[in-house]
Amino acid sequence: MVGKVLGIRELEQFSSRRSSIYVDPECEKFFELPLFIAASSNDITTKCQCWQFSPGKEPALRSFTEIQQLLQQNKKRDVKNILRENSWPINSPIRSQLWPALCAQHLTKQNMLDGFYWEMVHQVFGTTELSEKPIMLPAFVDATHCLPYHLTSTGRAVADRIVNVLGYDCPDITYSPVLYPITSLLLHFMSEEEAYLCLAGLVGSKEKTFINQTKLQHEVTWKTVMQIAKKHTKSAIAYFQRICPGQKLERVFMDWCWWILAGLPFQHLVRIMDCYFHEGIKVLYRVALVILNLFHKECQSNNEWSPDNIKNDIGNALIKFCKKIPVSPAKLLHAAFSIRGLSTQYISRIFIKTEMLLKSRSALNSGSKQLIKSRSSDNLPTSQSQVNIQMMSHTLTIREHFGLPGTTNFIKTWTDRQFLFTLWSWLPVRITMYQPVLLYTTEEHGCSLTTFYVRVEQHEPTLLMIKTCNNEVFGAYCSSRWLERNVKDDKGQRQAYFGTGETFLFSLYPERAKYPWVGIEGDRDLGHSSELFMAADSKMITIGGGEGQAIWMDENIRFGKTDACKTFNNPPLCPSGDFEIRVLEVYGFVGV
Repeated sequence: MVGKVLGIRELEQFSSRRSSIYVDPECEKFFELPLFIAASSNDITTKCQCWQFSPGKEPALRSFTEIQQLLQQNKKRDVKNILRENSWPINSPIRSQLWPALCAQHLTKQNMLDGFYWEMVHQVFGTTELSEKPIMLPAFVDATHCLPYHLTSTGRAVADRIVNVLGYDCPDITYSPVLYPITSLLLHFMSEEEAYLCLAGLVGSKEKTFINQTKLQHEVTWKTVMQIAKKHTKSAIAYFQRICPGQKLERVFMDWCWWILAGLPFQHLVRIMDCYFHEGIKVLYRVALVILNLFHKECQSNNEWSPDNIKNDIGNALIKFCKKIPVSPAKLLHAAFSIRGLSTQYISRIFIKTEMLLKSRSALNSGSKQLIKSRSSDNLPTSQSQVNIQMMSHTLTIREHFGLPGTTNFIKTWTDRQFLFTLWSWLPVRITMYQPVLLYTTEEHGCSLTTFYVRVEQHEPTLLMIKTCNNEVFGAYCSSRWLERNVKDDKGQRQAYFGTGETFLFSLYPERAKYPWVGIEGDRDLGHSSELFMAADSKMITIGGGEGQAIWMDENIRFGKTDACKTFNNPPLCPSGDFEIRVLEVYGFVGV
């Protein structure tokens, strides 16, 4: 079985060995072979759906061995194309190896040794035996969307246990309604332990987004889908607004993910997951846009979806339509991946803009309100942290006499606090709940980019502060890890720039100003130069780009220059443009 897609005869032999997988007898009459092939040898059981299986001529499909070799060679683009183009049958055993391998790419906890999951199960439940009593689900699960996808009661109990253990291991998950349905899907093709490891990879992924984990992320996501739909499905949106003038689009898009997860037939969903486990949530964005266009087309030609039948509840009509979707899985995915102008960068820009807009309007969920309350009353770090920063920092201290003999220390301390207050007020709200920690300073750690990377590159976000020999103080809030300078794109090439629109520049002395990303304002496409947030290699560090670099430093962290740039629409951060570095300090945040 391992390493190839089985043929009809081999499938018959394989399915005859599956003593632990029970098929609904009422369904079995509709096809020659059991529909679901699961590799597990435990007691997870599934009921199959009633679709006819047509043996026909077997297409020349790629094997798991071929895909595994490409994964090991980090040829992600080749893997992506294979996943998009190969429509493996729903009963193909390839997914018992393929899905775990795809999810394993995203695992950040590489210390998960054999038996880790069962140790966690024992910690949470006191035993590894599956309880016959119902298990209370974590608060982040949406009880109305615990989709079992034909799992039996045993299978559902296993799914309940997995999400409980995941919640115990990942306490930062506060709201994730899609996590349970994805767990159910995984259990059709793998063991309980493998399903948990897959989820751990999806939840912990740093490079791509797979599963939203907070209410804020959930809200930002559906609003991002709505913004993208307004551009890429204009006719459908205009039609819905015309027939339902009193119904807000927001209500329709709040349930966008359920068009796919609760509406589409299982065979469509499984093929979507083949691509989703490799590419991330953008696959679902694309599928949602195709659904909207198909639904709009059917509304104009099929009386079942006439305006009178759908105008009172378009959202529910969309889910019903998906259950009868008039295209095959292959055609659905082909249409989804044929949409032009929907790059990862474009989606990321819309997402970040939406997220920042929500925060700026204080449209935060209850969890975020708790974060706000956890800050000190004057919007600063704790008193002890302020003292520590003042003692350590050489950038927040301006050692000047202001014409008041004998009061230098008083003036210095006042300046420290004022700078700190200003800087803290500019940080993203969620970051202000964490305490800052000095990661790197040239005063203590020397002037070397190598040392800088060793001490800083794993932290996200970071606050970079420069004090020049002329006493100018400026810097940048860097939203991404500096380690991302080594990340390669789908073509295997190292990306020149990285980072997100949360990155911003600032000046503290002699002028005080914040220069946010230009993309926050307006919906127009500002081009590539507006997204040059961070860049770094063994010879230099750059922040901001486009007709100039906002901050550039050499490998010895001694000299630098600053220009106006398009990414932040900033002036040079010091009058001369060129500067000599007296002190560079980089702060991280404990617990982020």
